Formats: sequence, C-alpha cells, structure tokens
Amino acid sequence: MSETGQAHTKQFVMMIEINGEKFQASGRSKKLAKTRLAQSVLAKKFDIHMTAQPETQPVGGEVLLPPEIADSVSRLVLEKFNTLTDDGQSTYARKKVLAGIVMTRETVDEFSEVICIATGTKCISGEYMSNQGLCVNDCHAEILARRCLIRYLYQQLELHLDPSTAETSIFAKKPNSGFQLKPEIQFHLYISTSPCGDARIFSPHEKDENPNGSLDEHQNRKSRGVLRTKIESGEGTIPVRGQGVVQTWDGVLQGERLLTMSCSDKLCKWNALGIQGALLSHFVDPVYLSSIIVGSLYHGEHMTRAMYGRVEALEGLLSAPYKVNKPLLSGITSPISRHPSKTPGYSVNWITGNTGLEVLSCTTGKQEDGKASHISKQSMYQAFNKLWGHLPTIINLGEPLKPFKLYSEAKTAATYYQLAKQDLYRSFSSNDLGSWIKKPLEQDEFELVPTS
Repeated sequence: MSETGQAHTKQFVMMIEINGEKFQASGRSKKLAKTRLAQSVLAKKFDIHMTAQPETQPVGGEVLLPPEIADSVSRLVLEKFNTLTDDGQSTYARKKVLAGIVMTRETVDEFSEVICIATGTKCISGEYMSNQGLCVNDCHAEILARRCLIRYLYQQLELHLDPSTAETSIFAKKPNSGFQLKPEIQFHLYISTSPCGDARIFSPHEKDENPNGSLDEHQNRKSRGVLRTKIESGEGTIPVRGQGVVQTWDGVLQGERLLTMSCSDKLCKWNALGIQGALLSHFVDPVYLSSIIVGSLYHGEHMTRAMYGRVEALEGLLSAPYKVNKPLLSGITSPISRHPSKTPGYSVNWITGNTGLEVLSCTTGKQEDGKASHISKQSMYQAFNKLWGHLPTIINLGEPLKPFKLYSEAKTAATYYQLAKQDLYRSFSSNDLGSWIKKPLEQDEFELVPTS
C-alpha cells in the first residue's frame, strides 16, 4: 500500500479489503507487515488471536467501546502524522514517541476527528525555566498532546461567547452554572509506546513465574506503583526518594536537577482530576479520557496499576463530579517494532485548524526562534482571561467577577479541583507511593504578558 519514513526507520503499510471491509497493518519489513495484516484479519473475522497472553489483552473501560477502536485510533493518528510530515520525508518526521488524541461522536468510524498530534521524549534544562510562563517544561509526546487538547477545549468554550456559534461547541451549558461535555463526545489518547514511569517498569520478554500471583522481592517489584520522576535533559525515570521534596528556583539554577513527574504519574492524575486542568475547571466539569491506546510495550496488568489501580482507594472519596476514571486500556493488533535511534533535540505539536507543525526545542521549551509556544502556560492564561467574566463559572463567585493578577491565583481559586488534587496526593503518600514533586513555586507567579 505505502512506505514511510527514512531509510533507517522505514515502515511498510499493507492493506486488504474483504467483502467491503478494509484491514491495515504496518511493519519494518514487507514480510512483517503482511504477517501482521494476516493476524489482524484472523482476529477480527475469526476471533483467532496469535498472541493470547492475558497481559496483551484490552482492560476495562467504563464506556462500552468496539474492540477495533484501538486499531482505528492508532491508524487515524499515524495517518495524520504522515500527512503533516510529507509521508515521513519532513525534517521533523524523526521521532521516538508519537502521541495523538482522537475525538469521536457516537461511533468511532463515522464521526472521528484527530484533534492533536505531538512527538517528544525530553524535558527542558533547568537553566531555561521561565518565570513568565513562556516555556513548556515537559516535552514528552503525551504531555504535549494533552496541552494541545486543553487549547482545543478553550477554543470550544469560546464558541459560547457568540450565541450564533454556541450550538456547534462540544460543550453544553449546565442548567445552573458552568458547562459540561456533551454526552456523545469521547476522547481517545494514542501513544506509540507505554508511558514512561510505572507503566513501563517490566521486562517484556519475561513472564511472572510466581504461581501465587503475588509480588516477589525483586527490587523492581518492590517499587511498582511508586511515583517516579524524569531525568532532566535525558530519558527514563527514577523513583521518588523520601517525603516532601521541595524544588527551589535558586537551587535549580545553581545545579540541582529539575525534577518532572513521569508520564504514568501524570496520566494517573488525569484519571482522577480530568485532563482539563485547574484553570478550565472554573468553567467545565472534569473531562476524562475514554480510552488509552498503546502502540508498543503494552502490558495490561502494569497499565491498569499505573493508570488508575494504585488510586482505586479514592473511589467514593472524591466529591462529584470527580471520580477515579477507568478508561479502556489496549494495545494494537500490530505492535510497533522497537528501533534504537538517537533522540531528536526537538518536539513537534499540532492542533486541528492549524496549517502545520509547531516545533519546540526540548532544551528551552520554546520555538526555535525563541517565541513562546501556543500551549505554554502564558498562552493558556491568555485564553483563560478571554473567557473570565464573560462565561458562567461552576462556582458562583459573585458579580462582577474580578480578574486575577497572577496565574497561580487563578489556579488556586479552582476550589473543587484543588480539593480533589489534595485528596489524590494524600492517597499516594498514605499508600507509601511517594510524594508528588512540584516545580518551584515562582514558575506560576506570573502576570499576563501584553500581546503585540
């Protein structure tokens, strides 16, 4: 059907049509692509699975979803990325991790849209921290994809500023105050490999031989479920050590490593608090993912624990509308092959409606010309202020609404969100999983920067 990528990262795509139904698979060689295509047909048409290990099977999902959704979401994201990178020929097609979010309305195939795309596997260097909210601290693909989705949610709320466009928004006005996602809308996150941190701490080619199914004394097993931090300017994660670690601005500038929570931990957080963040919580009920699809290194047991299993004790304790969200977790029929390569020093992101990719330096967290990203904290704060005082909020704070001076003040004022976050952090600590490590507080104490 097609081939994409550069010589050392070629991907061959094969497709077959049977009685009007199309099947597609990819691989690093034509032979592998054909094999995976055959496996896909056998699984869908005859329910014959060539990899029947329990750990490779989909897990859960609060909303009933068709079994082929994982492959559909994966295909849509890969196709969009190939389109944006000229079928892999663009300078910025090189990547280690790709993530994207697909929005569906009622059914997957007929009403699906790729909302955003991102690549990246690094965090900024501590010396490039911004006290004006101008840099993106975490350039891992799934983190950027979520920030892009937040930007999209702001755009959808802006439609309510004009009565003539309000009905086209994915948000519906609540009877009393604020907004909620329309019931037919679902978001599906695709990541080309399991998220760094707890979900990826296992050996993919070794089985647990413990007949009782209990955890053994291996060090990796002891640390399962614990919070982990990414390595500044590098890759991989390390467990959080000790309680109450406080990062300081001057300490980081002097040489202390800038610590960033792992992607597994952040995804777990989103499954409790929603993906909308604190600022949007002033206007909307929590927005949760319906599925998380992993392109490689998928293990059902480890993904379940990392994504929500370790905070299940919060069920019934979080005040509505917050909850422990349990999205569908799944690999894909044709897992992506591992190919060692040098990590690019850049990340890219795209949001529906944009003409091309935005390129960010993973070292500085800014565009290559030094400009702030459209998904930076400063940019999000500007989008928030366009709505503040013009749209109804979840909590009635009185009229007229006074503008916030600092970004940190706006976040703190999202009372219900902050209470749920405190419950989540206490749950991690009380279960000996470690303490959530925050960035230096000066990072959020900034005002709006006038736009030119």
